[in-house]
Amino acid sequence: METIKTGLLGFGTVGQSTFAVLQRNQGEISRRAGRGIEIKRIAVRDNNKARAVLGETDAVLLDTDAEALVCDPTLDIVIETIGGTTIARELVLRALANRKHVVTANKALLAVHGAEIFAMAHKHGVMVAFEAAVAGGIPIIKILREGLSANRIQWIVGIINGTTNFILSEMREHGIDFETALERAQRLGYAEADPTMDIQGIDAAHKIALMSALAFGAPVQFDSAYIEGIKGLAPLDIQYAEELGYRIKLLGITRRVADRIELRVHPTLIPTQHLLANVEGAMNAVVVQGDTVGSTLYYGKGAGGEPTASAVVADLIDVTRLHTADQSQRVPPLAFQPDQLSNLAILPISEVRCCYYLRLRVMDVKGVLANITKILADNDVSIDALLQKKSRLPDPVGANETDDLIVITHLAVEKQINAALEQMSALMTVMPQITKLRIETLNEGC
Repeated sequence: METIKTGLLGFGTVGQSTFAVLQRNQGEISRRAGRGIEIKRIAVRDNNKARAVLGETDAVLLDTDAEALVCDPTLDIVIETIGGTTIARELVLRALANRKHVVTANKALLAVHGAEIFAMAHKHGVMVAFEAAVAGGIPIIKILREGLSANRIQWIVGIINGTTNFILSEMREHGIDFETALERAQRLGYAEADPTMDIQGIDAAHKIALMSALAFGAPVQFDSAYIEGIKGLAPLDIQYAEELGYRIKLLGITRRVADRIELRVHPTLIPTQHLLANVEGAMNAVVVQGDTVGSTLYYGKGAGGEPTASAVVADLIDVTRLHTADQSQRVPPLAFQPDQLSNLAILPISEVRCCYYLRLRVMDVKGVLANITKILADNDVSIDALLQKKSRLPDPVGANETDDLIVITHLAVEKQINAALEQMSALMTVMPQITKLRIETLNEGC
């Protein structure tokens, strides 16, 4: 059977690893796919750098003309590894319009422009495969699209950004602050020179938005996600969380709530005995709750050249198998048939129900605790646990001695918590900057 010919946009870490994996495992891949898969053309910014990696070969056409690649009539599949949401969007849409299947590792592209791209693919009868866009080498997209298709998915919770997980692990293990942990991550290659997308939670939000669409049969709704990063997280809260039996992780969370969906990314306390709490370093893990299968967990490397290439090549094999199949016989990109997607709205963060961790710095005077508990009760917030300790921070000049008051609440609606915090902040005995973190126990209680 004739070999499937592919073109590769970009030849950075992922592009090079994809090329290497295809070369190294060529025999195994062709046995699985039923025919060979070859990269015949590569478009790059710098020919010299790419040529230094490829060496002298006539088997691959190497140039800087990305437009020519996506229009090349000899190619069956275009692999997009250049990243971003501008040039990549234009090239992917052009490739689809030319009836070429697309394999991409670009989570930002699909989170922002997924509706347009999937519609274009459907119009021209071609596939968009994106296993590598979420959680690197963990095959979570295939699991959601196919493996759990008998289930009504109830929720997904995941550690889906290795950079932030490494930083939080370092802060907890070594008692260092955020900036020191970030510098260490950058030095070891776990964080980019500009880590904004990671530490602000945007990268994780791209991924959870895609998983949410797959789980609940709704359009990708990244723009409606609540996003909170880890930059403002204090080592003190990591220490107190540990004392209370919790560990803080940046989680992507999506949950079905009646006729709406929760879609949020933020630092979260989870019980130390849960498997997710023990995912350390730059690793990823995703827990999926289905009504039939129950809770399932998927763990592995979420980034890096070879893990991501593993997912890219798996997509290439899938696309090759279905290359000539009728569109109606293929699994839709978002798992549900395009005309069966539902317009489930995203639940505003103010309406989300969680348990909460609150840290207040209060003056060590009579009546403080009574005032705090009354405010919580007046806002229909009940207390699960309370810890009061002499403050580990220096007292303000001329102030009374201060205590750290840590409150763990039962389930409460976020707007009730916010109202209570506003009232607490108005008390003369409460110092500014109350800390609020959400808690997930991954059961019905929180």
